[in-house]
Amino acid sequence: MKILIVLGTRPEAIKMAPVAKALAATGTIRPILCVTGQHRDMVSEVLDFFELSPDHDLALMRPEQDLVYLTTAVLRGVRRVLVAEKPDWVLVHGDTTTAMAAGLAAFYAGRRIGHVEAGLRSGDLRQPWPEEMNRRVIDRIADRLFAPTANARDNLLQENVPADRILVTGNTVIDALFAARDALQSNTGLTRGLAERFGFLDPAKRLILVTGHRRESFGSGFEEICAGLHRLAQRSDVEIVYPVHLNPSVQRPVKRTLSGLANVHLLEPLGYAAFVYLMMRSHLILTDSGGIQEEAPSLGKPVLVMRQVTERPEAIDAGTVALVGTDSQRIHSAVVELLDSPKRYAAFARAHNPYGDGLASFRIRDALLADAAQNVAGPEGATPHSPRR
Repeated sequence: MKILIVLGTRPEAIKMAPVAKALAATGTIRPILCVTGQHRDMVSEVLDFFELSPDHDLALMRPEQDLVYLTTAVLRGVRRVLVAEKPDWVLVHGDTTTAMAAGLAAFYAGRRIGHVEAGLRSGDLRQPWPEEMNRRVIDRIADRLFAPTANARDNLLQENVPADRILVTGNTVIDALFAARDALQSNTGLTRGLAERFGFLDPAKRLILVTGHRRESFGSGFEEICAGLHRLAQRSDVEIVYPVHLNPSVQRPVKRTLSGLANVHLLEPLGYAAFVYLMMRSHLILTDSGGIQEEAPSLGKPVLVMRQVTERPEAIDAGTVALVGTDSQRIHSAVVELLDSPKRYAAFARAHNPYGDGLASFRIRDALLADAAQNVAGPEGATPHSPRR
């Protein structure tokens, strides 16, 4: 069985690498890895960490690329791969433009589509943008929907997706996180090297780890985020580490507002092991990332999400994540409360994760093997959504 995995961004690479490894280990499945180049260098580092290499590299990344260019380029590029490989399945992940366009290409080619991390919903097509729309499109055309949580499954059922197409698996990001954590705990050379790399950090100060890249925050949103961080940097008991996304709309306000502050470290994007190391060292995390909302609770790290809405409500319900938006005052107040109130911090800092147990990739593998064993795929080139039994 040939399964094409298409990915373009760093989060996709992190979350699909365990799936590719699990499929390859069967001996009966040939995973074919196609990278689009949406986040070129960042994806390469993740694949290197997981000892994976792409079979196809579309190399689509362009300076200042917009969504129209990216969507049409992925459609054309993935179509060429589909013609060459004729896979039994195409797996895409989450809500990126790469995933949506690759899913459409597979749909047009009559290939069966598996959507990993299906069913997440914010309820607002503009937030996150364009991710909320992308995910909904993929869910409508997918043959198999691998929902990370029961809540995600319920979202799909409410949209009349047939129950037999949905499988609750947990989130594969936890599989990846556990692999990285285990590597850090077992590989003393790796840990020692990272400790030396980040030797500039002051162990007497509490580390605030920051990430931000959402398109809906470009402009005034990032100006507010940076203003909040600037104010936090006036405290002598904290240190801020911010690996800055390569998008110029992020780089410009961050460097203009935060460069030169003694306890703010603006870094290039980090490799996965290095970022997990910093998560483990951090006191709290400020982010607009979806994946970090899922990862950090397993490490007992409080997460403040710099967004107005989230499609991941489970950790908020569990009390380990809170929404703070992009208002500078709200960000500042929420961080100060966690810094100054041990009781508030303790309520957040519990190693509890509703997103999985580290076995999601194996559940996806087993479902695909079961489908093959039951001969539900039909003849090559069968139309998606044809009768299953």
